[in-house]
Amino acid sequence: MVQIPKTPAAASRAPRSAPTSTDVARLAGVSRATVSYVLNDTGVVRISEPTRRRVHEAARELGYVPHAAARSLRAGHSRMVLMPAPAVPAGPLYSRFFSELQKALGHLDYTVVQYGSVGLRGDEAARAWAELRPVAVLVPGADLGPQGVAVLKRSGARAVVTLGPESVEGAHALLMDHRTVGRCAGRHLYERGRRRIGVVVPEEAGLEAFAGPRLDGVRRAVRGTEATVTELPLAYDERAAAALAARWRSLRLDAVFAYNDEYAMLLMRALQDEGIGIPQETAVIGADDLMLGRLLRPRLSTVRIRLPSGPQLAELVDRAVRDPAAAPVRRRVLDATPVHREST
Repeated sequence: MVQIPKTPAAASRAPRSAPTSTDVARLAGVSRATVSYVLNDTGVVRISEPTRRRVHEAARELGYVPHAAARSLRAGHSRMVLMPAPAVPAGPLYSRFFSELQKALGHLDYTVVQYGSVGLRGDEAARAWAELRPVAVLVPGADLGPQGVAVLKRSGARAVVTLGPESVEGAHALLMDHRTVGRCAGRHLYERGRRRIGVVVPEEAGLEAFAGPRLDGVRRAVRGTEATVTELPLAYDERAAAALAARWRSLRLDAVFAYNDEYAMLLMRALQDEGIGIPQETAVIGADDLMLGRLLRPRLSTVRIRLPSGPQLAELVDRAVRDPAAAPVRRRVLDATPVHREST
């Protein structure tokens, strides 16, 4: 029997321990406190520029990064802003809004973490978010309740901000009333002489919170007039759009608010394939003012939606974090303007 000798090769494959601030201090020839002051960018102690360079060079050479959890323990809170992933499909407008917000929070030295909470809702989701000990939570939608806000605050969250149609007790609220969008579209179509208005209601799961208020907004826009409003359920699918277009003339509609630009483009193509003239037979208006709508023929009329800028919301979060005892802010942030083009 041949015995295979043990070699140190296996030991060499063992994971190397992560470099510590002590290692950085030793290499840079400074104290651990100096390393902490430099890498945490604190202004408590004045550090010379040559010393700062030595510390940063040593950290790069060793591959050292500060431990966020340890830093949070020292400070008493983290710099993490938690953004639960929306439970609804996010279009280009909202994707751009959240991207700007993350960038603005980064400039204020916050770390933005998006949390995938599929299957968790309401207060149950709040408990999952609280486990991460964020300093602030930005909650899209309307699922969070007062108990969930209380859970987050007890876990150390200094600011809870909701983005939705209603405010929640204890939280700052950015109110987005999508009836404004529907009212704007309905008024525009009525002023263009349209009296039999269809309103697309998407069948995509999760869009009910937007679609219902937009439909209601159109109804409010023409209330008390001779105009009628017809609800049009529609899946975001070419076959579904073609089926709706095939029976369009039997509906006797002369206009449609198609929920947003994406649904408007889908339906407009199907109507044109059926030989239905736009806007001669049917006027079409969308919402969000996407660039693709300006490339269509005819060019798509739309509702331009204005949301708060990323820096504005980031400043609100920062103020709330610095003053957690301040009374909750409630601000209406969604505005809408019709943009008239060839399709109406």
